[in-house]
Amino acid sequence: MRIFDPHIHMTSRTTDDYRAMYDAGVRALVEPSFWLGQPRTSPASFFDYFDALLGWEPFRASQYGIAHHCTLALNPKEANDPRCTPVLDALPRYLVKDSVVAVGEIGYDSMTPAEDHALAAQLQLAAEHALPALLHTPHRDKLAGLHRTIDVIRESNLPPEFVVLDHLNETTVKAATDSGCWAGFSIYPDTKMDEDRMVTILRNHGTEKILVNSAADWGKSDPLKTRKVADAMLKAGFTEDDVDQVLWRNPVAFYGQSGRLQLDVLTPDPLHEGNSILRGGE
Repeated sequence: MRIFDPHIHMTSRTTDDYRAMYDAGVRALVEPSFWLGQPRTSPASFFDYFDALLGWEPFRASQYGIAHHCTLALNPKEANDPRCTPVLDALPRYLVKDSVVAVGEIGYDSMTPAEDHALAAQLQLAAEHALPALLHTPHRDKLAGLHRTIDVIRESNLPPEFVVLDHLNETTVKAATDSGCWAGFSIYPDTKMDEDRMVTILRNHGTEKILVNSAADWGKSDPLKTRKVADAMLKAGFTEDDVDQVLWRNPVAFYGQSGRLQLDVLTPDPLHEGNSILRGGE
C-alpha cells in the first residue's frame, strides 16, 4: 500500500513519526505552512520557518524514504496582525522554489476584512505562479465560511480545479464539491472527522477529487490516520484500487498541477547546513 498524506505538519512531529509513517505505507507528503501556536511578531520569523520547510524537513524526511513537499503562505489567523502582513510582499520569491507545490494554508479564521485581503491576494499569487491553493475552512461558522470562501474563489483568476477546500465535514461536503473545487478532509482522534465518518462520505460522494489527510500538528492528532482510513475503507468493502485512488493518485493529481512533484526520494547528503550528523537516522 502506498500513501501520500496531502496535509501534515511535520515540524510539530518527532522523527519517530517519520519512521512509523514509512512503516504504515507513507511515501510522500505535503507540509503546509500554518500557525505555530505562539503568534509570530515579525516577517523574519516566517522566513526562517519557510526556510526550514524548504531545507530541514525534506532532509529529515529523506532519511526515512519519504518525499517531502510544502505549501507556503501567510495563514489566515496571522493575516490579522499588521506586523505580519509584509509576508505577502515577500511570498513571490518563495513560491518559485522547486518543492513548493501550492499556496497555503490560506482562507478564513474569523472572517475579517484583513483575512478577505490576504485570501484574495494569495489566490492571485497562486494564479500568477500557476500553483494550486490549499484553503483552510474556518472552525467556527464553517458552512457560512465555506460559502464566503467559494465566493472569493469565483472572483479570483484561479480555476476551481486548482483549489482544495480542506477541513470539510458532512455539512460542507456538498457545497464544496458543487463548487468544482477538490474536497479535503482532516482525520483527527477526537475532533473534525474520523475514519468511519470518512468512509461514509466516500460511500455517499464517491472517490473522485477527494483528499484525505491527517493534518497532524502540535495538538492531539495522529500521523497514521491516513493508513487507518485505508484500512477502514478495505474493511467497508472498498477495493485496493479505491484506496490507491484516494490515498495516492488523488493527491498526486492535485499537487501534480504544480509541475513540481518529485516522488523519487534521493539518498540524503551526509551534511545539512554544515551538520555532519543525520539526526535520528540509522
